[in-house]
Amino acid sequence: MEEYEYDPDVWKSVENISKEEHENFLKFSKIFLPFTYLLVFSFGLVGNCLVLAVYIFCQKTKSLTDHFLLNLPIADLLFIGTLPFWAYAIIHEWVFGPVMCKVVLGMYTLNLYTSMLFLTGITIDRFIAVVQATKTHIYQAKRMTIGKIIYIIIWVFSLLLTIPQFKYTRISQKNKKVCHTEEEDISTMVLTIQMTIGFFLPLTAMIICYSVIVKTLIRAKGFQKHKSLKIIFLVVAVFVTTQLPFNLIKLIRTTSWEYDTDPRFLYAFVITEAIAYLRACLNPVLYAFVGVKFRKNFWKLMKAFKCPHAAGRISQYQSSEDTSKSFTASNNAQATSMYQL
Repeated sequence: MEEYEYDPDVWKSVENISKEEHENFLKFSKIFLPFTYLLVFSFGLVGNCLVLAVYIFCQKTKSLTDHFLLNLPIADLLFIGTLPFWAYAIIHEWVFGPVMCKVVLGMYTLNLYTSMLFLTGITIDRFIAVVQATKTHIYQAKRMTIGKIIYIIIWVFSLLLTIPQFKYTRISQKNKKVCHTEEEDISTMVLTIQMTIGFFLPLTAMIICYSVIVKTLIRAKGFQKHKSLKIIFLVVAVFVTTQLPFNLIKLIRTTSWEYDTDPRFLYAFVITEAIAYLRACLNPVLYAFVGVKFRKNFWKLMKAFKCPHAAGRISQYQSSEDTSKSFTASNNAQATSMYQL
């Protein structure tokens, strides 16, 4: 790109379109992208920090899903922390030096792998908790030990996959300094791995696991069944809505490079990428705040900060929990409370 660069797949393609279209695209990007980045940064920072605060100060990590939920906001915060750098670089240029260029792009890639692998882990753990409800309690200690090994493996594996990103990241200068990856060196391999781990693996896990979970919950007897089903459909719908468009655009580009000269394709790439970034804001809502137990602990945290409404909220959730226990009808029905986390 002649002026600045964030995603090489898009910005190098801009050189192939007309000057007028080029300028229009730059004007759009300089407004749309910084606004989107700062929006995701603001809401994502607040949401993920609240999740971390609740888990650190108020909520014991008793289950494997709790451990995954503790690591998920850490992974998302790595990505969120890069957004102000990109917002500034798009408006002006890259002024943060070659080391920060490697770190910022590396953190983005590390988050892609870790967050999606933790989402996959949450999905599989919930599958085990519901479908194997009776055995889950027996092997709880063993699952916790295995789980700790798994999330360490996720971080190490993701870091290893990020090494090419660190290696091939550099700063170039035409009219302005830009931080980017030399995609000619690693594009095919990296894109395949990113799409597999960043989309197809979690999507496949969600489809298979949640299909069996839905079937199990429908057969179970318990008043929480319908609420659990709604949350399942919400989780899958949000994931598909935010991640599918961007991954389809990337897939189309790898099979038909002629789209590089189509301005509509460039706009679609930028917009769907911004939508995909919303996962950093939505993850705390979907995987933490929808849980009754988490919300109760959230209000405990608010009570510690002298929030006047906290005591009433805590009493309300306590009453709800007592009612829940009195209506539990079976092991499978008891497992439907997994979304209370």
